[in-house]
Amino acid sequence: MTNPNYKKATFLLSAAKLSQLPSDKGIEVAFVGRSNAGKSSVLNQLTNNSKLARVSKTPGRTQHINLFVLDDNRRLVDLPGYGFAQVPNEVKIQWQKTLDAYLQQRECLTGLVLVMDIRHPLTEFDRNLLAWAEECGLTVHILLNKADKLAFGAMKKTLLEVTKFISEYNNQVTCQVFSALKSTGIKELRELLDNWFAQPLVQNNPDQDE
Repeated sequence: MTNPNYKKATFLLSAAKLSQLPSDKGIEVAFVGRSNAGKSSVLNQLTNNSKLARVSKTPGRTQHINLFVLDDNRRLVDLPGYGFAQVPNEVKIQWQKTLDAYLQQRECLTGLVLVMDIRHPLTEFDRNLLAWAEECGLTVHILLNKADKLAFGAMKKTLLEVTKFISEYNNQVTCQVFSALKSTGIKELRELLDNWFAQPLVQNNPDQDE
């Protein structure tokens, strides 16, 4: 199977619940993170399309599962953000239920890209997500985004601290420095995703309801 062309990513649909997603087959790679971590900017940098994922000055605008098609079998998924979103608490609870259902039930989910602000890594949400992923055997790659906001020494110090923290996950979790603004780490990210998208396709799994 040839590597996907990320520049050809196109919007497929926005789903409020799992029953609205396409058939559970092929390969999906999902992006998740706190609502101020720059997740949308990462997706736009990956695909070289500044208009692909919605970027807003107001964190938390992603309130559904947004899917982007790379080809007939491979998709990128933008999951709802958490943290500083100015929305009612019942909406946040619904986001959590939707996220949990997707991560637990979606068979074609091959890997999870966890976007963190390098200045504020390993929040409680991040740690909980890593613990859950370990239980489910799900591979996670951490992007320490906004590296351009730190001096080189501080950036390296944070990378070492996060690398030490994830060492207990037995190579199930990896991490890298990234900057959506400066394109730092984009080649490394694309190479990792190429490997994930080269996995065997999930075939003929039924649609799942939330």
